[in-house]
Amino acid sequence: MTKHAGLPPEALSHDERLDRLAEVAVHVGLGLKAGQELVMTASIDALPLVRRITDHAYRAGASLVTTLFGDEEATLMRFRNAPDDSFDTASGWLYEGMANAFRNGAARLAISGENPSLLAHEDPEKVSRANRARSKAYMPALSLIAGFDINWTIVSFASPAWAKAMFPDDPEDIAVAKLWHAIFAASRVDTPDPVAAWTAHNDELHARTARLNGRRYAALRFRGPGTDLTVGLADDHEWAGGASMAKNGVTCNANIPTEEVFTTPHKDRVEGYVASTKPLSYQGTLIQDIAVRFEGGRIVEASARTGLDVLSKVLDTDEGSRRLGEVALVPHSSPISKSGLLFYNTLYDENAASHIALGQSYSKCFINGSDLSPEQLAARGANSSLIHIDWMIGSGEVDVDGITAGGNAEPVMRKGEWV
Repeated sequence: MTKHAGLPPEALSHDERLDRLAEVAVHVGLGLKAGQELVMTASIDALPLVRRITDHAYRAGASLVTTLFGDEEATLMRFRNAPDDSFDTASGWLYEGMANAFRNGAARLAISGENPSLLAHEDPEKVSRANRARSKAYMPALSLIAGFDINWTIVSFASPAWAKAMFPDDPEDIAVAKLWHAIFAASRVDTPDPVAAWTAHNDELHARTARLNGRRYAALRFRGPGTDLTVGLADDHEWAGGASMAKNGVTCNANIPTEEVFTTPHKDRVEGYVASTKPLSYQGTLIQDIAVRFEGGRIVEASARTGLDVLSKVLDTDEGSRRLGEVALVPHSSPISKSGLLFYNTLYDENAASHIALGQSYSKCFINGSDLSPEQLAARGANSSLIHIDWMIGSGEVDVDGITAGGNAEPVMRKGEWV
């Protein structure tokens, strides 16, 4: 049973809630097994949560916990002072080491909470080059994560910079307290028994995926203001959501929180136009009012009210960056949506609305996907790319239909809610 289980949320101190979040990260997010190593990445701001997760991991039997810390101030120093040609390099030795750890059975935990505006005033060309170099170097490790070879999860820490971005009119301490309240609520920490609450929530998501998998839709059609988009689904696609078993046999929740059910589009069968319903915060730039048009699965026109230069560079990352790797359905009444907050953090904002993702697809979203080679996945319509970037297209004004193999339309969502 969860530590402090049964106590009402108002009876818990901040430290007790933080401890609960760490417990959820280890036991719900990772499902960490005795004898496993854990590789964790975090900002130095997240040290209090890192220590609590480390404690719970060792109590769960972890053989070794290794944490790699980042520092946003050091990142800014690079962009302001490093030689120009250095932005085409990345620490390949580090990412290969992480990949080796995963190949040898280590679990992966990332703590997010970055300043969403960190690179907003830096040279977008340098940002693009640095991201491309990092993506290429990270691919050996990322392929094992995206392929669910290992159990992994992401949780968040309320950093002062992130909190001030969300609540700019509040003093820093008040802003941080508000963000922590939102994180604890979204992560189901503020319930009498968070682990039990996650079990019930996973059961609901599994029931939803079972229904969608039973329908075997050939496509989804999204219609709303600025949107009429048909997303063809990959051959032998499979819907997923909530806790799932990685190839190593460990059941994990990859995202804490999560409200989505998702699957793989066919990279060549997306047609029409779509408008974003929430801003996308990407690498320090806020990209607002995205509008794109697809032909033959590929984005052929793109616009944005702000951040268009960054969006354009993202779309030119590689051949697969203009195609979709994921489509996800989230009800407009999700807890994160009802909070009314814009988090400037994809982990949270993607769970406020239905969304699509540019770039890499997940092998787990195919029937027997773990047994398929990259060539076999591609033949079924899976996309391949250095990026995977989610952006929101759902709202209380968007309807979703499932299109059967025979071309008939069946209501799936109306005004953003499940039918």
